[in-house]
Amino acid sequence: MASEGQFEDKVAIVTGASGGIGRAISERLMAEGARVVLVDRRPPILEGPADSANFWYAPPTDVGHEDDVAAIFNGAMERFGRIDHVVNNAAVMSFKPIEALTREDWYEVLDVNLLGAAYCIKKAFAAMKPGGSIVNVSSVHAVRTSRLAAPYAAAKAALGSLTRTAAIEGKPKGIRVNAVLPGAVDTPMLWENPNVQSGAEQVDQALVGGPAEIAAAVVFLLSDEASFVNGAALAIDGGRLASL
Repeated sequence: MASEGQFEDKVAIVTGASGGIGRAISERLMAEGARVVLVDRRPPILEGPADSANFWYAPPTDVGHEDDVAAIFNGAMERFGRIDHVVNNAAVMSFKPIEALTREDWYEVLDVNLLGAAYCIKKAFAAMKPGGSIVNVSSVHAVRTSRLAAPYAAAKAALGSLTRTAAIEGKPKGIRVNAVLPGAVDTPMLWENPNVQSGAEQVDQALVGGPAEIAAAVVFLLSDEASFVNGAALAIDGGRLASL
């Protein structure tokens, strides 16, 4: 666990900040002293004024567009003067059999889940000083998946490879890059999943975690306490991947 106040005077960018996991990560970082740039395509849902010393509601952003990402990083530098941490959490899902997927279907998911993270890493490498850290929010679908989720699973698997390459390239810059692989988490994305609703994907209630549990792991990986952790992929799934 990151020590209290360890993120004082640090600035973090969190994408997908309006969702369950993104919101939990943002709130945890602010509780530990960070100033947070909240990035999402939807209006933010955190309570408080949009103009705050501790956080900034960025304009609606599609991380699948590199120009949007550049605007967020430029805005963060203008507002706070530094960027220390980035959490690539923005994600979308689609549910179609492979033979029904079009090029547009693939890129709708890949643009956000994979290229969005790549654009953010690119900008982070240019803006961060040594000591910076990045966490990519992948998924257990990168390792084991289910029917109708090919673009999502493929993007999350590729995000793992991107994490490893970025960790290698970031090391000389003094920037660490890691990933977390959440399992079933109590958010609308889980319960609105057609595979879950139809029973095609079975969810053991004992293996459903909370957003705060994902946030705790992300904050640890961002912190100096994880200074020797680089290029890692941490499964946070209650043991779901460990079962046969």
